[in-house]
Amino acid sequence: MKQERVHVIAGNVFAISDAQGDVEVDLQAPVGLFSFDTRFLSRWVLTVDGERLNALSRDDMTYFETRFFLVPGTASHYVDADVSVIRHRSIDDSYNERLTVLNHAPHPAELTVRMEIAADFADISEFGQPARRSVAVTADSAGRQLLLRYERERFGRETAVTSTAPVDVDEHGMTFRIRVEPGGQWETDLHAAMIMPGESGRDLRADLNSHRQHVRVDMRRDLADWLDHAPELVAARGGLTATYRGSLADLAALRYAPLANVGRVPVGGLPWAMDLHGRDSIITCLQTMAFTPELTPATLRMLAMLQGSQLDDEHDEEPGKILARFSYGESAAFGDLPTALYYGAADTTPLFVVLLDEYERWSGDADLVRELRHPARMALDWIDEYGDLTGDGYLRYQRRNERNGVVNQCWKDSPDAITDRQGRQPASPRATCELQGYAYDAKRRGARLAREFWGDPAYADRLEREAAQLKERFNRDFWLADREYYALALEPDGQPVDALSSNIGHLLWSGIVDEDRAGAIAAHLVGPRLFSGWGVRTFATGQLPYNPVGSHLGAVWPSDNALIAAGLRHYRCDAQAARIAEGIFDMAQLLRGPVPEVIAGYERDLTRYPVQLPAAGRPQSWSSGALLMLLGTLLGLRPSGDNLLVNPALPEGFGRIELLDIPGRWGRSDAYGRDRSAAGRGRRARLR
Repeated sequence: MKQERVHVIAGNVFAISDAQGDVEVDLQAPVGLFSFDTRFLSRWVLTVDGERLNALSRDDMTYFETRFFLVPGTASHYVDADVSVIRHRSIDDSYNERLTVLNHAPHPAELTVRMEIAADFADISEFGQPARRSVAVTADSAGRQLLLRYERERFGRETAVTSTAPVDVDEHGMTFRIRVEPGGQWETDLHAAMIMPGESGRDLRADLNSHRQHVRVDMRRDLADWLDHAPELVAARGGLTATYRGSLADLAALRYAPLANVGRVPVGGLPWAMDLHGRDSIITCLQTMAFTPELTPATLRMLAMLQGSQLDDEHDEEPGKILARFSYGESAAFGDLPTALYYGAADTTPLFVVLLDEYERWSGDADLVRELRHPARMALDWIDEYGDLTGDGYLRYQRRNERNGVVNQCWKDSPDAITDRQGRQPASPRATCELQGYAYDAKRRGARLAREFWGDPAYADRLEREAAQLKERFNRDFWLADREYYALALEPDGQPVDALSSNIGHLLWSGIVDEDRAGAIAAHLVGPRLFSGWGVRTFATGQLPYNPVGSHLGAVWPSDNALIAAGLRHYRCDAQAARIAEGIFDMAQLLRGPVPEVIAGYERDLTRYPVQLPAAGRPQSWSSGALLMLLGTLLGLRPSGDNLLVNPALPEGFGRIELLDIPGRWGRSDAYGRDRSAAGRGRRARLR
């Protein structure tokens, strides 16, 4: 059986342990305490009198706090233990664990409590094959501290573990020799500080308890404020409100403040993307605009600040290009991987412009549009100057870094994701269909910004003209008339890559599809080859490369489906959008907990339960955001000037839903909707 994993998260700091709270290196999973792509604890194992502990129960209190209830010895159906242990773990800017030992015997208990401690300072990119590092260890029993330090030239990382109780410290851990009276308890607070260059080597034990209580209260208050500021959902469907609030809490967990002082932005998700990923952050902001719009300004400013400014083959950087990934680990610092600042994505740049325009439509924040005028225009210029690699007017990608750059620089970024029906991969540079939709949408939106905020009507006219030409050209060259769908991509010579994929749903979202073809696209998206019953597969059945457990060759992504459903409603395909939304909500409520990044594409009637993939991350920002976007799509939320328009189209049997206090330029507004089987169809927005 697969070992259960337990995590606590605070921004891009996270800890993953087993069900007892112990941490041991596992080559199959990134277990340990991580921050900024580095593992600061690789061993954290608790014993009592030399015995490992067995879990009785666990209380997952919040995303940053959990408690383990344990007893020494091996597991059995009936445990009659004289001693029990509570591990109360929390995480903030540091890792904290309160150990409480309780004596249930009628006589005193003399016990040896030990915590084995080690740090290998592995880079998370080394998962499966962590390099051996020379770690300096300083054991200080008098100071109640174990210091582990790793240095490589200018790169340094330290873990400082301290205890509030007297302790014997050696190079491999901490030992407590304690006496607990009958019915009594003993406790200590362990604190692991993660130190990077420039941080003080102060006495980390000083004011430890007050620091932990202060930070924890702040985090609880921050979570409460986050939930209070988001719209309130009232739903007739059982469990939907809890699922909604769970997604909000997961989004709160995945916010972090980069080294730049621009506010908190969403990271990609646990465990592989706990840093800034441009695509994930932009999509998450677009998904959550009606719910948590405060994520967007910080994200836009951060991406603008890191926008490409030069030609750099190693990092796939070009002037105007928006970042793909911003990493902090050792591999990035020394160029072993090009991820310190990596620009290998062709979609982030047009989507940056889309996000800027969408935020203004919802918020009315004209100042931000003016502030980011130069980065937005650089992004628009990049589409044609660097994105059109063959001169045919299509946005394409081809990696500059031939050594270890990303091959497929679109959202389906696995190496084998872009393929035709027979499994043949096209030559580069590749023009995937959804990139053309993003470019079209960016030009249209950029034209609005230029005309209304930048005072440049001539530039606006040019962008609108280019968008119209792109739409006409696209509908001519990508359309496969005999199959009635758009090609996945074009090869350099203009030959279509004829695979049927979920990418066609993104075309609806962007608006590039001709009206008379939308019905055919909608039929494919909910037809048996693409729709699994849980959602739209990335790649249709009946094609040679199809694989239901292939990430981009048949699996189902909630984030993908959220954009598809929004696109279907854009073209008034309401029933199809509702069907997709219902499948994703069914999946989320059956699995409970954080919405997974991806599930297998098996037919729902075959498995009757969503099949999770081992490599799929949970929680993921754009998976949690997908549920919010789907709610907005079902309600038909859309800003129009200073008003919020509501046009609900709910699945049969969904009942009534109310979304209260939706933020926007109108202040706060409520939206109501009910499915057609209810008495009448609700359609209402009310300003508050």
